[in-house]
Amino acid sequence: MEWWRWWLLVVVVVVVMMMGRGVQGYPEEDLVVGLPGQPKVEFRQYAGYVDVDTKTGKSLFYYFAEADSNASKKPLTLWLNGGPGCSSIGGGAFTELGPFYPRGDGRGLRRNKKSWNKASNLLFVESPVGVGWSYSNRSSDYTCGDESTANDMHVFLLRWYDKFPEFKSRDLFLTGESYAGQHVVNFASVNIFLHLCYQFVDITQLGSGHYIPQLANVLLNHNKHSTGFKFKIKGVAIGNPLLKLDRDAAATYEFFWSHGMISDEIGLTIMNQCDFEDYVFLSPHNVSESCNDAIEKANEIVGDYINNYDVIIDVCYPAIVEQELRLRKYATKISVGVDVCMTYERHFYFNLPEVQHALHANRTKLPYSWSMCSGVLNYSDTDPNIDILPLLKRIIKHHIPVWIFSGDQDSVVPFLGSRTLVRELAHDLKFGVTVPYSAWFYKGQVGGWATEYGNLLTFATVRGAAHMVPFAQPARALRLFRSFVNGQRLPNTTYPSIDDDDLQ
Repeated sequence: MEWWRWWLLVVVVVVVMMMGRGVQGYPEEDLVVGLPGQPKVEFRQYAGYVDVDTKTGKSLFYYFAEADSNASKKPLTLWLNGGPGCSSIGGGAFTELGPFYPRGDGRGLRRNKKSWNKASNLLFVESPVGVGWSYSNRSSDYTCGDESTANDMHVFLLRWYDKFPEFKSRDLFLTGESYAGQHVVNFASVNIFLHLCYQFVDITQLGSGHYIPQLANVLLNHNKHSTGFKFKIKGVAIGNPLLKLDRDAAATYEFFWSHGMISDEIGLTIMNQCDFEDYVFLSPHNVSESCNDAIEKANEIVGDYINNYDVIIDVCYPAIVEQELRLRKYATKISVGVDVCMTYERHFYFNLPEVQHALHANRTKLPYSWSMCSGVLNYSDTDPNIDILPLLKRIIKHHIPVWIFSGDQDSVVPFLGSRTLVRELAHDLKFGVTVPYSAWFYKGQVGGWATEYGNLLTFATVRGAAHMVPFAQPARALRLFRSFVNGQRLPNTTYPSIDDDDLQ
């Protein structure tokens, strides 16, 4: 055979193989051609299932959005929400940092102009099984905890890389927010837990203060023992994270008091009479009657008409919104530039059959509708007690940068606890201060405050942000994320006047 015929045959074979696998070897069967009511975009989206246990039918659902420009040159960022038991796709992907938000009528999407896919390719996973459209054919799999969740995510990532082999060589960033933030108010009774959780705000953004560090450690163990593929972990960033329950629990009431939400008398009683040291979730000890009474009064005074995850915005009245959605009216309610009813618009949108079809979701026709937080999951009620600081210490000792960021308007997992715990971690690591606590800037205005220890540990606040930092302050959150993935410190001057967040 003449040489040119040989090469022509090779080219034809390669083209056929690429057509079978989709663009750049991506799985063609998972390509999302377009979501109902979606604005036109140039980047590709993929969604579908990854089987993590074929024997039991355990399968995790994912959504992947390419970077909106130069995707082949940008890293991969995994984002996890938690609950535990809440959806990263409903939360991170379609409420916070993904490329789209639900439209006010619940039947379409609008573009998030400050999506993190400006800086990275984004991967969101509904984890563990029982969350969103992730499922198992074995009922016992719905009883789980931090360890099994991290192990399943390890298998998921390995098999997701088989679907998207190009990313095996890409830098990997692990990100998310909180974990069981609602649990910090259980010091006195389950009634207090219900008080904060069932307000006019969804309890979705709670998960990765535990999920992400534990996953990172599982991946580090993989790298240690693998003679082949190794994960290229380049950074860990978690927002408003539950790190150590006894400190984070006390911080909630310190936040109430410092923000004028409770009186001096009640605040001082809680701080003086309540023993938060070595606090154990759902097993309060040394709880005096005066402590219990003060906590109940504090939560009564804060009341049902404050969003504890963002104390400066208004609340949504769900009955009115749900009626408007059914009547096909525009239901968006705006407060300080934020759609406070997005929770209900999102729930309506994801339960449209045409949306599930476009996402290749709900392939087993689950006997329940999609919801932001699982109603079938039986998650460990002891895992919230785990001290996450030793895990972060191990990650940092592998020379992986760790960023802890906090929206300063969150009372559920306030910056007051996180800032103290980061300082204690730095002291344990014998890290000195490499960047003194000071303001950082976005477009000439203070974006928040930040400090750095030992060139590897950063704590930053985001001014005016809430528990869901990218939702409340999308532009400042993108500035912070871009600095993180680019290995840069947050800008500490008002110059340059044109910020690079809007550049490709």
